[in-house]
Amino acid sequence: MKAWLTGRLIRRYKRFLADVRLDDGSVITVHCPNTGSMKNCTEQDAEVWLSTSENPNRKYPHTWELIKTHRGHYIGINTHRANELVETAIRSGRVTPLTGYASLAREVRYGTQNSRIDLLLTDENKADCFVEVKSVTLLEEPASRGVGYFPDAVSERGSKHLEELQAAVVAGHRAVLFFCVQHTGINEVRPADHIDERYGRLLREAKAAGVELLAYKVRKTPHGLALSRPLDVNLP
Repeated sequence: MKAWLTGRLIRRYKRFLADVRLDDGSVITVHCPNTGSMKNCTEQDAEVWLSTSENPNRKYPHTWELIKTHRGHYIGINTHRANELVETAIRSGRVTPLTGYASLAREVRYGTQNSRIDLLLTDENKADCFVEVKSVTLLEEPASRGVGYFPDAVSERGSKHLEELQAAVVAGHRAVLFFCVQHTGINEVRPADHIDERYGRLLREAKAAGVELLAYKVRKTPHGLALSRPLDVNLP
């Protein structure tokens, strides 16, 4: 992996942009690959890591990847990394509940709402397993409790995915909602009922119907983040 640049966050704005002061003192605008509210993830002057694209046509060649909070927690800002982290962990056998499948495919069309499943695990001796990946970064105060929440903003798309997963179970398949916890300070995951009540209700309905809930948190490595260990998903 090409070495990442480091700097300090000045601000995030217009949803997909952020200004960063690099270690050499220069200020650049970078792409922010996160459609959520990023609540509690944008501390001013916090240390950040940036990747660099080799695509000459990109207006902003740098992408915001990580931030380190004043508490020392690392947060993965790039939500697109969540699928990569989960896929890598599954292929290496580090996600025990999802081992034993012969093949793994990405972005496969399924369901009745024009959806694409993040990961499809198949094996001739097992039911197909549909895995929907969600990136969790919201650590609510007090941070010392370590409670992470999803979603961090009202998510109609997320609710649609829950309905599709539940339908997959009804059709005789296996369905898994996988919370990729890209925040090293989070130690359990809960639905953000205070942000999106409908999502919380559908999540409970999906679990009751047989949709499996998994959560794994990341750890910081010299190359970025890697999936580390399972966490509890609690539905109070």
